[in-house]
Amino acid sequence: MKDTNLGAFEELVLLAVGSLMDRAYGVAIKEALEEQTGRPPSIGALHSALYRLEDKGYLTSTEGGATAERGGRRKKFYQLSSSGKKALEAAHELRMAFSSKIPGLNLSS
Repeated sequence: MKDTNLGAFEELVLLAVGSLMDRAYGVAIKEALEEQTGRPPSIGALHSALYRLEDKGYLTSTEGGATAERGGRRKKFYQLSSSGKKALEAAHELRMAFSSKIPGLNLSS
């Protein structure tokens, strides 16, 4: 594993992959991110993040079968690894620790 820091966009990508489970491939991840954030990520930024996260050991990937609708190309499906789950838990704990120090901030609802 290389760098273990998790950026905000990387965190969102991991969350999207985890929520899509066995349907997590490029277009589906992009659509999930746009649906949850209201902003469409560029496909280039998304693929860069996916490769980085796989390089860090937070994601694994497998290739699906080739389809005619994709011109014979295969879909690359991503799965959240145990390291990816741990990274998300650590990021959540850090955010909660910081936010608990802000007077008057109510995150319980």
